[in-house]
Amino acid sequence: MDLLFLEPVFKQMIWGGNKLKSFGYDIPGENTGECWAISAHPNGDCIVKNGEYKGISLSTLWNEHKELFGNVSGDRFPLLIKIIDAADDLSIQVHPDDTYASINENGSLGKTECWYIVDCDENATIVIGHNAKNSDEVADMINNGKWSEFIREIPIKKGDFFQINPGCLHAIKGGTVILETQQNSDITYRVYDYDRLQNGKKRELHVKQSIEVIKAPFKEDNECKPVISDLGSCIITHFITCKYYSVEKLEINGPICFDMEDPFMNVSIIEGEGSINNIPLKKGDHFIIPANYGEYTLDGNMELIRSYI
Repeated sequence: MDLLFLEPVFKQMIWGGNKLKSFGYDIPGENTGECWAISAHPNGDCIVKNGEYKGISLSTLWNEHKELFGNVSGDRFPLLIKIIDAADDLSIQVHPDDTYASINENGSLGKTECWYIVDCDENATIVIGHNAKNSDEVADMINNGKWSEFIREIPIKKGDFFQINPGCLHAIKGGTVILETQQNSDITYRVYDYDRLQNGKKRELHVKQSIEVIKAPFKEDNECKPVISDLGSCIITHFITCKYYSVEKLEINGPICFDMEDPFMNVSIIEGEGSINNIPLKKGDHFIIPANYGEYTLDGNMELIRSYI
């Protein structure tokens, strides 16, 4: 049975940069903001690079070969894995939950996501949450542009992890590279975009939707309680298990064997190089371990993020 190595899809963004080159990618321009690394979304459908299914899109595999994914239910591949290079600040934004998105966004999924900080500048920050006491105050602060009062900014460092639930105001700030694991959705409501111009025009805002979905008051997330397991040649940091995904970091330093027990597993190499069952791996590789793959051995000196449902 083949591993499913995928060809990333790149997105140029007003806030993007060129740090994705460090993953070995031939990026399309100096403002490349996103690498959709494992995706079956219509806005970026990855193609299999190897083996029996070479040249086939991930969405087609999901629709025609559910056995590869443990025959799990659902009308679409459930997750989307991105690497994001924010050379400049992203817009202040919020995501809807499944119910709101289904009703208001033509049956789309909502977006629960999480961030692993791959790298960041010294003294970097992100936006997580807000300072409004209730929904009326949310509306007042947004409508009257009280951004310095409204926005909650916190410091970050390499290796940090954050869960971003629907209704949580958030933004990646400039100088940050993250790996994002999220629901298979492309619904984002922009609350504020610093009055930036793109092609001479301000980008669309979604003020009404944002006010409707922002949860107030903001409550600190208590889902992320990393659990570290030292297995000698591998340190596993289990970041989170929520309704939509589990996410872990593996630091490999020598051979270690695992047995594939999940319906499928997404794997992204974020540092170093090594192998899986003697197949070479390097920074920037992304692949899916299919159902019933059996035993696999990871070896080398590398860091990877894996996710599963």
